[in-house]
Amino acid sequence: MATYPRTLISSGSVYEPTVGYSRAVKAGDFVFVAGTTAGAPDGAIGGSDPAEQTREIFRRVAVALEQAGSSFADVVRTRIYLRHMSDFDAVGAVHGEIFGDIRPAATAVEVSGLAADDMLVEIDVDAIIGSAAK
Repeated sequence: MATYPRTLISSGSVYEPTVGYSRAVKAGDFVFVAGTTAGAPDGAIGGSDPAEQTREIFRRVAVALEQAGSSFADVVRTRIYLRHMSDFDAVGAVHGEIFGDIRPAATAVEVSGLAADDMLVEIDVDAIIGSAAK
């Protein structure tokens, strides 16, 4: 049976120890980045613009991937949670800016709510280090 050394990656959020989660978990060459939003104490970064919230989310995801020794090139799956499916084109365009040539498996679903009312988008990603196309 294979074993995978496990590394927990923190964003420093006060919610991580309280809720019991990590921004990302690296297990062997696998990296799992938790659902990430543009939330901030003074309101979502990007305000009511779903594309700007998505750009902030991907900035945060990039940091987590880098801390795990990975990058967007290694991403094999994304999941997009939208408060409003009408935001799909704006969010999808930003996703395409990041992953146009990488083309991970992707899912987008509309949800009834996220952690705060001003959050419009939440995204999680899975990566496998070394899986980037050559």
